[in-house]
Amino acid sequence: MKNLFKIGDTLQYRKVVAAADVAAFHGEVVHPVYATFALARDAEWTTRQFVLQMRDEDEEGIGTELSIRHKGPAFEGEEIVFTGTISLLQGNELVCTYEARVGSRLIATGETGQKILKRDKIAALFRKEERPA
Repeated sequence: MKNLFKIGDTLQYRKVVAAADVAAFHGEVVHPVYATFALARDAEWTTRQFVLQMRDEDEEGIGTELSIRHKGPAFEGEEIVFTGTISLLQGNELVCTYEARVGSRLIATGETGQKILKRDKIAALFRKEERPA
């Protein structure tokens, strides 16, 4: 694992809300706005950008936590700017806060957690015969 970052480092990810991102379940649109589950995906992708730069070839990141405080709507066609900030970097553990904004409007805040592990360790964790009963 490469130690490229420190607490307080930030990065951004930009996402334009698409029709597939609205709050819909089983084909029925509940609200024609950016869904909380889409927000979760994009928040995790934002902070994963740190992991992609930090991991070695034989390593991968694995999510450990995700929190969302959905504060306001984002509409189809609007661009959301996610800003991820490292709040904890200890050993192979990375915790980040994030915020999502459309212009000056706050859409969401939260936190993500990831660990960087050897790919073979992750594969072993995912093998059915090695899972705890």
